Amino acid sequence: MRRQYDKDLFKDTTMTFGEHLEELRTCLFKSIIGLAIGFSIGLYYGGDVVDFIQTPLKGALSVYYQERSLEEVRKNRELLRNLGYALPEDPDTLEAFLAKAELEDGTKLSQLKFERVYINPTELLRQLKQAVPGQFQNVALPDEGAKESFGKRDLVSVFLWRPIEKEVRVTSLSAHEPFLIYIKGSLLVGAILASPYIFYQIWSFVAAGLYPHERKYIHVFLPFSLALFFLGAALAFFFVFGPVLQFLFHFNAALGIDQDIRISEWLGFVLMLPLGFGVSFQLPLVMLFLERIGIFDVEAYVSKWRIAILVIAVLSMFLTPADPTSMILMAAPLTVLYFGGILLCKYMPRNDSPFDELES
Repeated sequence: MRRQYDKDLFKDTTMTFGEHLEELRTCLFKSIIGLAIGFSIGLYYGGDVVDFIQTPLKGALSVYYQERSLEEVRKNRELLRNLGYALPEDPDTLEAFLAKAELEDGTKLSQLKFERVYINPTELLRQLKQAVPGQFQNVALPDEGAKESFGKRDLVSVFLWRPIEKEVRVTSLSAHEPFLIYIKGSLLVGAILASPYIFYQIWSFVAAGLYPHERKYIHVFLPFSLALFFLGAALAFFFVFGPVLQFLFHFNAALGIDQDIRISEWLGFVLMLPLGFGVSFQLPLVMLFLERIGIFDVEAYVSKWRIAILVIAVLSMFLTPADPTSMILMAAPLTVLYFGGILLCKYMPRNDSPFDELES
């Protein structure tokens, strides 16, 4: 039996332009209040958040310096073997060897950065005699006259192994920059804590312009919208940052450019990529919502899948940094979500609308 509706089906949906603006103002004001409350809580955890968001960056930098160190060992493998280093004869097994080799204190060689430097032994001995004369007082300096030139015979090569963690660091170029990063980190915590309430206000504004029989979808879509947003943001943070950073670092290495990451630039990168993934992951819900209110149907989605994939590729270029890795890593799941949205619309068909009676 059909549900009985009032004769005037539009009496609850007729709003003037001014009323729409007032509804928008109210929703924005409530969202700002929720964000302010979340921000006040986030001030307590701001420092922890700043440390946490550096995790993928430090992990990618460690991998980058490990690979560069491995390459330097390969270049000097024969010389190191002649000096007594127990390196394998096959250069292709160096990576596995360094991953297993440990020092007496348990430090793995893969955690150390290898580099070759040149020193003047005479000058080194002279400085040692000045710094610790008790240990080197009986060591005589070579009797060298004044030299007119300085050549490679005056230097000897020395191999150094330094902890990679000393290289894995983030810098700031001003005294106030760390404070601003702390505030932004606290704001990020506030946005996460207040996101359910902010999403509710956004969907409430959308519901104000819907018909009575369509407003029930808001309460169904809200929890799924939040879940998809956090899923997209988590995917970007835990699975996308690593490959993207490794690609960018390798590209910098190919151009001979060293890494010197600023914390403010990294935070902007952290905010942009997860936000783009979180928003884009709303795709299946948007598709289902448009199908529910009768704007599109399953046949339209299926027939326009090629155009949809093109649009997804274009949006992925704008929602991610200027590198192909992040674009592909966003476009691939969005394509899967698009076809998942088609399945949702197909197996969760739209119910009869009360306005169907008016059309018959």
